[in-house]
Amino acid sequence: MGLQRYQARRRFDRTPQPRGGYVARARSATPMRFVVQKHADSRLHYDFRLEMDGVLKSWAVTKEPSDDTAVKRLAVRTEDHPLEYAGFEREIPEDPWDRGTWLPEGAPLTSLRRGKLTFELRGRRMKGRWSLIRVGNASTRKKDLWLLMKHAEP
Repeated sequence: MGLQRYQARRRFDRTPQPRGGYVARARSATPMRFVVQKHADSRLHYDFRLEMDGVLKSWAVTKEPSDDTAVKRLAVRTEDHPLEYAGFEREIPEDPWDRGTWLPEGAPLTSLRRGKLTFELRGRRMKGRWSLIRVGNASTRKKDLWLLMKHAEP
């Protein structure tokens, strides 16, 4: 997706939001960052962001993420955000709801395109194995819908 949609939707002359730029990072065994920001925009939701391919891949999760493996949360895919957004503090609380590192299972960009991304989170609140799973066909919908769910521990 890149940052084009993010940048087109903002007025940087009116807001201190970071403009961002593409930052290439070779995939390695080093965990990448994730952040969950509690955000009251038109309504309260949680912005779930995974560092991937030089940007923060982003979803708006309609309710607080749950570590109950029986609970699935609707997550609406939003535009990619710049990496600097992980520390953005204006209208998003200074202390994020959660943050930490994540490790994908397999190739994350391929998994994202296929509609099922499974990963390990190492945060203060969100720990263990999780998945984002696309619901239905994104090309026939106005919004790209996903489910965020926690996996049972072995």
